[in-house]
Order: sequence, then structure tokens, then C-alpha cells
Amino acid sequence: MKKVIVGLFLLLFACQLNAVSYTKADSIRVTKLLAEGLLQNKNTNMMIYFARRLKGVPYVAKTLEVNPTEQLIVNLRQLDCTTYVENVLALTLCIKKSSVSFNDFCRNLQKIRYDRGNIEYTSRLHYFSNWIANNARNGFVTEVQKNSSPFTAIQTVNTNYMTNHVESYPMLMEHPEWIRSISVMEKELSGKRYRYIPKNMISNTNLCRNIIKDGNIIAILTSKAGLDTSHIGIAVWHNDGLHLLNASQIRKNVVEESMTLHDYMKQHPSQIGIRVIRVR
Repeated sequence: MKKVIVGLFLLLFACQLNAVSYTKADSIRVTKLLAEGLLQNKNTNMMIYFARRLKGVPYVAKTLEVNPTEQLIVNLRQLDCTTYVENVLALTLCIKKSSVSFNDFCRNLQKIRYDRGNIEYTSRLHYFSNWIANNARNGFVTEVQKNSSPFTAIQTVNTNYMTNHVESYPMLMEHPEWIRSISVMEKELSGKRYRYIPKNMISNTNLCRNIIKDGNIIAILTSKAGLDTSHIGIAVWHNDGLHLLNASQIRKNVVEESMTLHDYMKQHPSQIGIRVIRVR
């Protein structure tokens, strides 16, 4: 019986490895980053450390939509706002757990990106509200929710963007049989309520500095129909206030914004506020 269990485990592990898509350059970059991360002082904020180590990586959208079947894509050469945060978190978790092989990184990324780690398109955490819930269940993050200032507004989620804009999702276009599962997921998410910080409440005050910490994940909420969030980044405080490390579609690469998050959001009328997620 023991041999059978071991054999099944090895078979499962082999299948998981076969579902990983990466280049040699990606594996080398990951192992190099982890080796360097191990050398940092124990008090180093690893989310900020790795977020800054990826500055300059080109912004490229839809890098997870390139295969005929769903695979765990490891791509540190091209990032969008979500894959940037996912890779930074996966690297950070490796250091926290002192598990620093490329396979360890892949396992963390798989758990972060997919509902219960199931590598299927319909299990990918397309909406960030589901991403937060799944990674809170994993024990990786916790969302800050307070019934007091600056959390003075409530978001009622209403998600249907994917099923209303199938043409924007190449793999979904190729597999219309998946639309029903996506629709079920959207309906389950819709109606959930979360407290958030309106953008006019984001300020350089002790209150905000005590609530939002360096390395927290910032989810920017949107008024755009059918979506819960429109952009994701990593919080970092400067002397003049809160800034965002992010894979920027506007700047075409990963940057540490020179303007404060408050000023950044003022330039985007559809951005209404932020949710704050801490890495455990």
C-alpha cells in the first residue's frame, strides 16, 4: 500500500510539472532571486525587496492566455499588474518558508493563482475578490476590514465582465464550453460586500500609515461595469505619502510611481478607492 501511495504521489507531481510552462531564463531568474533573497537581513521587507528587484520588466498583457490548454505559466520577462503581484508574493513565500527551489516557487505560484491550486482555466482567479478569498484561505494573506475611518465606504461586488466581453479573453473564445462555469463563478461572487478606503481618504497621515503598511497589496476598485477591481500593486511609503509599485500599462514596465497613490488615482476618474491586503 505504501508503495502505491508513493507511486501515485510521484505521478501527480510529474503531472503538475508537465503543466508548468517556463523558459530556462525564467527558472534561472527565479533561483537567482531566491538565492539573493536568502542573503538579506532577517528584518528585510521581502515584498518590497522582490517588488523592486522586478522594476523595469516590460508590461505585457494576457501572458496567461497563450496556450491551447491551461498551464501554470512562469514568466518573469513580461508582467501585467496581477502576475507581477503573484510573482512577488510567490518569491516572498519561498523565503518565509525557507523553501527556495524552483519547484517550491512553482508550487506557491500555483496555489496563489488557482482556486485550491487546481490548474484549470475555470479555476484561475480571474476576479481579484476571489483571489483575495482564496489566498486568505491558503493562509498567505489577510484583508484589512475595519468599521472605522478610513474605511468609510462599502463595495457591493457585481461581476459579469468576462461573460459580457468574451472576445477579450482568447482562451475563453476558443473554449465556449467554459463560459457557463465562469458565469456561475461571477454570480457566486456578486452581492458580496467589502469595506474600502475611498480615494479621497488616502492621505499622508498617521492613521493611513498605521493601516497601510509597506509591502501590502493594494487592490484599486473601479466603477467600470462588471468588474470589482481595475488595477493591483504593492504599497510603499515615501516621505510625501503612499506610492505604488506596479506593472504599469501606461509606463509600459514595472515602476515605482513617482507620484503619490492619491494623485495617481485622481488622474483616473473610474478608480474609486482601495482594498488593503496584508501578507501573513
